[in-house]
Amino acid sequence: MTGEGGPGDQRAVSVRGLAKTYDGHTFAVDGIDLDVDRGAVHAVLGPNGAGKTTLVEILEGYRKRTRGQVSVLGMDPEHGGRRFRERIGIVLQESGIEPALSVTEVLRMRAPLYPDPLAVTDVIEMVGLEEKSSARVRTLSGGQKRRLDMALGLVGNPELLFLDEPTTGFDPSARRESWETIRSLCGLGKTVLLTTHYMDEAQALADQLTIVARGRVVARGTPDAIGDRAHGTARVTFTLPVDGALDDLPVPFLVEDGRVVVECRPDGPQGPTAVLHRLTGWALERGIELDALSVIRPSLEDVYLELTGAAGGGEGAERGTDGAGAGRR
Repeated sequence: MTGEGGPGDQRAVSVRGLAKTYDGHTFAVDGIDLDVDRGAVHAVLGPNGAGKTTLVEILEGYRKRTRGQVSVLGMDPEHGGRRFRERIGIVLQESGIEPALSVTEVLRMRAPLYPDPLAVTDVIEMVGLEEKSSARVRTLSGGQKRRLDMALGLVGNPELLFLDEPTTGFDPSARRESWETIRSLCGLGKTVLLTTHYMDEAQALADQLTIVARGRVVARGTPDAIGDRAHGTARVTFTLPVDGALDDLPVPFLVEDGRVVVECRPDGPQGPTAVLHRLTGWALERGIELDALSVIRPSLEDVYLELTGAAGGGEGAERGTDGAGAGRR
């Protein structure tokens, strides 16, 4: 795909049939389709070796694809050149920053490289480093260095920001503050594509998720929609009645640790709503109280483990991971 997209384009990223092979036969990415809407947060999840790093590096323009069509901001990142790089921001897991410089100095050195940078003071405030603006990089904590990494990705005023594990090393409070910063970027019209191993982070931030395993997409959609794909969408449970009379219970069930468990499917006669209706009707007819009645839906982590485990996504090592940060700034 060629050409240059403008702000009116609906999608920041459009990928069709993307493949990357090594030695002509080892697939790191194998036929991936991906769409990222403008102004959205899109999370790419997958175990080590799944292909997500290769995918993101191709989107950033730092790795060549073997085949497929790729459009990022209406441009082919492989041939986008300086104009393309001026429109994106990248926050890597590790970056080489001169330790003797102050936070402000680092950002003032980076900002002039872009045609329309953000004000350095504004960026420092956005990432919560106001109190460390004059501090030397070598004195920063791990979490503060990650904030500086975020600032370096933002100072160029990118349309699309790539975040690689953006809150690694953050304490819970700092992670929540960082989430607010990421959410605020969408309010400014930015698009964010992030990789993360934190399921709660993906659940909290992502408008859309793409889960990859063994170089292929195994699920895509909203966090809630992907959750509905789990085998056994929900479990309806209640405390085992004192008399244990369950012979005529109208649904298949298990007994686990003194609780009755009914496995549900996404919809139909074994969906959660239908199961609850049948159970409560059965209990009312017999004058039985369903103590501690609850519906437990699988977490995003449960679904992720099921999908990637079934696909064997953790096998192998992803090419391009070692030293991926070198030379990408």
